[in-house]
Amino acid sequence: MRTASRSRRLRTTAALTVGGAVLALLTTACSTADAVCSGGEYPVLYIGSTGGACVKDGQEPPKGYARYPEGKVPKHVDDKWWTYWNEHSLDKDGKIIEVSE
Repeated sequence: MRTASRSRRLRTTAALTVGGAVLALLTTACSTADAVCSGGEYPVLYIGSTGGACVKDGQEPPKGYARYPEGKVPKHVDDKWWTYWNEHSLDKDGKIIEVSE
């Protein structure tokens, strides 16, 4: 009887340890927000519009597109800059403009 009790405690402790490790991994290592672009890409903004695209790292944006201003690049869907650029854009001179719906 004493062995069964010890065995049960050991299994319970092991299960709690594994469960805690899995929970920690899921809550710290992974983001639940969708990335704007895949790995190896960066987001670009369609000039004069709220549209955008993703361009492979090392390539220039296509004609009609521009890089986001430094420090104002959306990283995840619905983050601060994603929301901002849904109401703003860049004009052909690179000036930030408000976009009407």
